[in-house]
Amino acid sequence: MIRMAVAADAAAIRACADAAYRPYVAAIGREPAPMVADFAAQIALGIVHVAVAGDALQGFIVFCPEADHMLLENVAVDPASVGQGIGKSLIAFCEAVARHAGFPEVRLYTNARMKRNLALYPRLGYAEVGRRHEDGFDRVFFAKQL
Repeated sequence: MIRMAVAADAAAIRACADAAYRPYVAAIGREPAPMVADFAAQIALGIVHVAVAGDALQGFIVFCPEADHMLLENVAVDPASVGQGIGKSLIAFCEAVARHAGFPEVRLYTNARMKRNLALYPRLGYAEVGRRHEDGFDRVFFAKQL
């Protein structure tokens, strides 16, 4: 089940982000941006959704509308739930919300050293649209026409 995150989810979201992104610290040379995000503020803005099974948080997604597209800012799956389609379901949910809101595309970015992401997003229909150094990270930008 995917639902809007509530304040009580913040600790579980933080733990999920830490577990999901911790393996990338060595490759990137520092904590990826999602590991230091202000999830409480994002939850308060209503831009975080969680995938849950019973009381267990399996993953989360952060997305928000921009002027002409939906920005998928962060998606993470708890390592214990990897391989169950949770990440794909969360991304499909973001795309459905974007379509319903009338946006023509979803945009996202990932770190250039996150090789699994670089392979995953094209399989989900996203096209690479650029690379640049931003906020101290080497980022790869993707977009998907809806």
